[in-house]
Amino acid sequence: MSLNNDRSYKMKLRDVENAFKYRRIPYPKRSVELIALLAISCTFFLFMHTNKLNSRLKEMEVKLQPSEFSALGLTGGNNHISGHDAGKHDDINTLHGTYQYLKSTGQLQHLTSSQLNNTPRAQLETIFFNRVTKTGSEKMMELLKILAKRNDFVARRDAEALYEVVIMDPVYAKNFLYTDVLNSSRPNSYTKHVAFLDFDALDEPWPIYINLVRDPIERLVSWFYYARAAWYIADRYQTFGAAYQMPDIHWVRKDFNRCINEHDPECIYEQMEMGNLGDHRRQSLYFCGQENKVCMPFNSHEAMQRAKQNVEERYAVVGTWEDTNVTLTVLEGYVPRFFKGAFDEYYAMRRKLGNFNRNAFRPTLNDKTRAILSQNLTREIEFYQFCRHRLYKQYIALKMDRDPALREFN
Repeated sequence: MSLNNDRSYKMKLRDVENAFKYRRIPYPKRSVELIALLAISCTFFLFMHTNKLNSRLKEMEVKLQPSEFSALGLTGGNNHISGHDAGKHDDINTLHGTYQYLKSTGQLQHLTSSQLNNTPRAQLETIFFNRVTKTGSEKMMELLKILAKRNDFVARRDAEALYEVVIMDPVYAKNFLYTDVLNSSRPNSYTKHVAFLDFDALDEPWPIYINLVRDPIERLVSWFYYARAAWYIADRYQTFGAAYQMPDIHWVRKDFNRCINEHDPECIYEQMEMGNLGDHRRQSLYFCGQENKVCMPFNSHEAMQRAKQNVEERYAVVGTWEDTNVTLTVLEGYVPRFFKGAFDEYYAMRRKLGNFNRNAFRPTLNDKTRAILSQNLTREIEFYQFCRHRLYKQYIALKMDRDPALREFN
């Protein structure tokens, strides 16, 4: 074989080899679709299990919240607070800090749960849960449904509407009470987004008021992204049809940090301004009441003081899911007719249903934005901490009633 023939033969072998090496193997269309479907299914499977694992870890974290004084270092024995944690525990806005404050001011010796229990003042066997937006009220509503079966009462709520009627004139309020709240002959709970109603002023008997609060900054951010979630928009459109105005895509894609830093009109929190109810910036409004002149000015000192007074005098419990175990214990202790077994039922519910209305894709708030909001929400933050402090006092009083020796702990 000549040299040229040999080279030609080798080139042909190489061409054949390359043809096999790089050839594209045709797959039937259905096979390609099946492979794509399997890939999507695997991705979804991993996402769901990651989400489930995250939920279980959150549940374990919540269960490890303090539910007994021994977990806080408030009893004798080997419990102690490390130097690293001492400042945190001494903070008045913590359970341990509240205990130390009450002890140092001499209030602890005389503290009893009866002093902090407004339930006996109620004139109706009705829980009135005038729920605050974005505080985890869906969880409380679900818990009330479960407890209704266990404790023999009726769990009721308002009809879903496109717009919530939070502020009512006296005629509307009176009609609302007659047609919705006071029309049950059985022990019951009633839930609605509505500002505090003064039953004395309306000449009606008082129910048992309860509510939830949440860190005001977290509430604002939560609502900002919750209202933009695709599933929320789809659900609103499916429920209300053309009456719900579909949002603009640029509004949906808006980032909260940029919204604050660029002074977007949606994210400006002017002191004492009277508008912008839609972004739920006024947590205190739900406790202040229906008087616009007093309760509507944003971050108002007078509104905050009125809200504090109503909580102190009229609410059986104002809890927070940020202190889940404390909240459940106080509800069971101060409103046992309705909340007996709340602790066990809550965790059984969490295992079964997982998180409620939780937006797993919410971006992180940066430090600059948080600092700006802290300056603009001073009274809202103070009111929130007041509610937590009262909740801690109720919890401590319960524990000391059950174990008087805790009053003597040093």
